[in-house]
Amino acid sequence: MDSEHDQGRSGVPRRTFLRIAGVSAAGAVAAACGPDSPTAPVASTAPAATTSAPPATGLPSGPPNWDELRTQLTGGLLRPVSEGYDTAKLAFNPLFDSNNPVAVATASTVQDVQACVQAAAGRVTIAARSGGHSYAGYSVPEGGLVVDVAALNKIEVQGGKAVIGAGAKLKDVYAALARAGRALPAGSCPTVGIAGLTLGGGIGVLARKYGLTCDHLSSAQVVVADGRTLTASAGSEPDLFWALRGGGGGNFGIVTEFTFDTDPAPEDLTVFSLHFPAGAAAGVLAAWQQWIASMPPELWANLVLSGGSPVQCRVGGCYVGGTAGLNTLLNNLTTNAGARPTQRVVKSLDYLGAMKYFEGSSNRQSFVASSRIITTPVDAAKLVAVADGRPGMDLLIDGLGGAVAGPAKDATAFWHRDALASVQVYAPATAKTRATVTKSVGEVVAGLAAAGAGGGYVNYIDPALPDWKAAYYGDNAGRLKDVAQKYDPDSVFRFGQGVTG
Repeated sequence: MDSEHDQGRSGVPRRTFLRIAGVSAAGAVAAACGPDSPTAPVASTAPAATTSAPPATGLPSGPPNWDELRTQLTGGLLRPVSEGYDTAKLAFNPLFDSNNPVAVATASTVQDVQACVQAAAGRVTIAARSGGHSYAGYSVPEGGLVVDVAALNKIEVQGGKAVIGAGAKLKDVYAALARAGRALPAGSCPTVGIAGLTLGGGIGVLARKYGLTCDHLSSAQVVVADGRTLTASAGSEPDLFWALRGGGGGNFGIVTEFTFDTDPAPEDLTVFSLHFPAGAAAGVLAAWQQWIASMPPELWANLVLSGGSPVQCRVGGCYVGGTAGLNTLLNNLTTNAGARPTQRVVKSLDYLGAMKYFEGSSNRQSFVASSRIITTPVDAAKLVAVADGRPGMDLLIDGLGGAVAGPAKDATAFWHRDALASVQVYAPATAKTRATVTKSVGEVVAGLAAAGAGGGYVNYIDPALPDWKAAYYGDNAGRLKDVAQKYDPDSVFRFGQGVTG
């Protein structure tokens, strides 16, 4: 096969496949290159509104006693005058470098997290951070306390179970699982934290075969608003357990540890990339929507529209199986796409090799993003037209269905069980171009809705998304609010897109 050019081994930047995200971190129940959540992700069509928390009923007021908190932590506590603060406060996206938390605490133990919550509850905004990939910058709240859980990064795989600390990054999770011959469906960005990704759902390249990351969660350790540490599972705190599986980061407490049910690592994975000629996007998208809906769950695929005139189109993905079976399925697409691909790459890899194939640079990236959801096939020409004349912008359309559609829409907090695909809108930006790019992303989000793609994915969190609660959570929003009020009645973990707001 021809080798690919230098935009990643698939010939496409990492974001072309998934910016999963899954939000910020452990989160204040955080979330995916997408997130980490409230400490986590979602895109950003507007600056994050992160101010000091409003007075909470029954809670103290006034600033925390930072000196006392510092003595209680096994990790460190940095204030704006501290050496190292300017680096410690940084998130993945440089657009939020101007956000100045009042303090950054390093949590090395569960007790550290408890101390932070007890010291700051009702006084300042509290945001957990693991990978710092919150698309809205919620993991670096202006004037708030960042609880950095990156040091809670243990990964223990025993039999079919994996116990993973909230600060673990996906690249390390995949490596540990592969050594044990196990697999967990998750995102593609190597520095995304497991916490934010899981809490928002967890879309990945094996999702159609194995489901979302949150579907494999069997229990979680959570520090809630009153400082207690609870274990949430089907048999313990079941409402909280329900909410942690897709309810997004930052809403219910700070998760410090996850226990997952894993699958045997597939021995035979085949990755692929198809590039189509200019002008073919509408025909390929129309065929792709019908094709992905009819494919076996072993096949995951996405379609990327790169803005410009004309819009460019490419398809990539992963197949649990060999090259012969995959090529037959790909031929079903190319036969009906109205154009033959100008480049076709098919490659067999092991589990870890396939996960590395889809990962991109670990370097910080400056961007604005948002999302929509395709439930039934949309007008392909209208959707492609949304990207026309917008160079540099990508629309990443990731196939769902298969195992994702197995659970009922209200079985977990993840609402979009019946979705055909998610659409991530991603546009590079700088501090100077941010306003212009944000406006353009907002126009695309509106255009996608007009083309038939509504809703949104909380791990691609966007402060400017219209009717965001319904978009992320659908009919599950009401129950999520009830759960938040049960475990956080004084809105200690309140933030701009928190379910209690």
